[in-house]
Amino acid sequence: MTQSDTPLIIEVSLNGSVKPEQNPTVPYDDDDIVAQAVECMEAGAALVHNHTRDPVFGKTGAMDAENYARPWRKLLAIRPDAILTPTMPADPPGGVPVETRFAHIEAMAEEGLIAQGLCDPGSFSVSIPGEDGAYLPTQLVYRNDAHDSHYYVEACRRLNLGMSISIFEPGFVKFIMSLHRAGKLPPGGIMKFYFGADNMSFGLPPTAKALDAYLEMIEGSDLPWSVSAFGDDCVGCGLAEEAIKRGGHVQVGIEPYGGPRTPTNVELVEEVVDLAGRLGRPIATPEQAAAMLHLPTYPVPFAA
Repeated sequence: MTQSDTPLIIEVSLNGSVKPEQNPTVPYDDDDIVAQAVECMEAGAALVHNHTRDPVFGKTGAMDAENYARPWRKLLAIRPDAILTPTMPADPPGGVPVETRFAHIEAMAEEGLIAQGLCDPGSFSVSIPGEDGAYLPTQLVYRNDAHDSHYYVEACRRLNLGMSISIFEPGFVKFIMSLHRAGKLPPGGIMKFYFGADNMSFGLPPTAKALDAYLEMIEGSDLPWSVSAFGDDCVGCGLAEEAIKRGGHVQVGIEPYGGPRTPTNVELVEEVVDLAGRLGRPIATPEQAAAMLHLPTYPVPFAA
């Protein structure tokens, strides 16, 4: 199978930290999450990622599994083929055990709601530009030390989950590739290259040259990968096209989108589907995506 024949996996990231005043269609209520996820899957999305109202940067460093589980039970009753991925809270000042920050994922795996877990193999400082464009002196750090990162990997192995591997910086790739070369990665997983626009305090820019740098770092491996352009338009800036041509996959959605429009999630998915059609890439079904990602447990053993 050539790269152009490889089905394209589309992930939709429904909300993130986007507020309704930024995009009035952003879903946070359970029924809205379910309805938009179903619509996006019907349009071509195989993976669904969303946040709940629990903050990533919270005082407790914990998330309520039930806030994910409520809409996901409804969604799986409609689309049992859905591949669902949650997020994880940052380690707050003073520190919270990694087991606490990962507990909601453990609970959902034990219930049989997810086939894919989460691994964020590194840390980065979080800020926003001030009026003059310089980043403000915040004290926010999305912290995952090497001990935590090893925990995520081994927890996914123990729970028989594939891994959604968040790549915010090149050092994150080095950690994963060290495990890959040592034969210590569990089966299943996808490297998600999160590029950042100039107003984002993380990541390489969403350009072809930056993508080539990441691909050089994983050269010789067979790890699936995808791209997302935070603070930019993944299709509009050309990054999605570069990924599709190179055999990669694409994440879009209201969470990462940045631009003058207020698009719906399904519109963003449809734009990728249209682009893939023009470039000759077929769209992966959830079943095809699960096979390509080597998810060890799929479909999940969930009964409505």
